[in-house]
Amino acid sequence: MNAKVKVARLSVISNTILIVMKLIVGIISGSVSIISEAIHSSMDLIASIIAFFAVKVSDIPPDSRHPYGHGKVENISGVIEALLIFAAAIWIIFEAVRKLIGEDIVLEKIWIGTVVMVISAIVNIIVSRRLYKVARQTKSVALEADALHLKTDVYTSTGVAAGLGLILLTDIKWLDPVVAILVAFFIIKESYSLLKRAFSPLLDTAWSDDEIIDLERKLKSMEVNYHSLRTRVAGNYRFIDIHVEIPKDESVIHAHEYCDRIENELTSSYENLSVTIHVEPK
Repeated sequence: MNAKVKVARLSVISNTILIVMKLIVGIISGSVSIISEAIHSSMDLIASIIAFFAVKVSDIPPDSRHPYGHGKVENISGVIEALLIFAAAIWIIFEAVRKLIGEDIVLEKIWIGTVVMVISAIVNIIVSRRLYKVARQTKSVALEADALHLKTDVYTSTGVAAGLGLILLTDIKWLDPVVAILVAFFIIKESYSLLKRAFSPLLDTAWSDDEIIDLERKLKSMEVNYHSLRTRVAGNYRFIDIHVEIPKDESVIHAHEYCDRIENELTSSYENLSVTIHVEPK
């Protein structure tokens, strides 16, 4: 089992445990902000499960039906995760508004919720850092999306804990649904950022400006005469399409060897890279 699959499985396990804790305490206390956090974590769990299967599928080698690999599965999973987060936020707002005009929370149980929120924040800090580390190492969009979910959960859990603490100090019960609504708006912002990032590569978006500058610097150091450079990203896979100029009297064998050297140099510099070279005489 590779590092991506292991850390994705860790995210699934941690989210499951936190959901159970939050639901129990939310139901006991009647706190909509705690229940909203349980819903948020439920979306995180679904996202973690999607990410778990996405990273497994994305690592499947190219085949006759998918000659360019399965990398975009990670981007598709990111889009689905973003939409799920958005749906959860809308539901939280709906429930919070109902709470503002409905039943009260049980103040005697609020301290338990505060403790659970703090525990949740600590656990998610640990797991999200691990996810980010592996995501950066493997260029995994799915794991980065999952890490973003948990990072947001840290902020929302901390916010809910602070809100519950204020309720205990002030006895102002309407703070609970208000905190839940603020959490929901934060989640909507997260879902938009994730959707934008995950959807973009589905349109064969080019590498970032910094990455292209680095690539051009690499080609210059290799003294390659080229034009019509194109790049794209699919999940954790990268693609380069380039026209290379060589002397018109060069033999086919030498031209092939020259292109092989370029391809080998680039693939050793960038992980999961596929290079297509079009040779042009000069």
